[in-house]
Amino acid sequence: MKTTIEIADPLLKEARKLAEREGLTLKAMVEQGLRKVIAEHGRPARAFRLRKASFKGRGLQPGVAAGGWDRIRDLAYEGRGT
Repeated sequence: MKTTIEIADPLLKEARKLAEREGLTLKAMVEQGLRKVIAEHGRPARAFRLRKASFKGRGLQPGVAAGGWDRIRDLAYEGRGT
């Protein structure tokens, strides 16, 4: 992507000198600098979004909702040992 930025003349002169000494283009050096700044500051974490994973049905079966989490856990582990 092309963009236009304003850089102070003394800074641009130094950047061009350094790029030439390092065998880089000014573009490559600017990109390298931007990558470094972004890495130092980290990227903002995206907000977690839980995917939609509902199932067709009518919710909890009779007798389960009134039993609470203990009843749900017991049913989940039913027939699996202790």
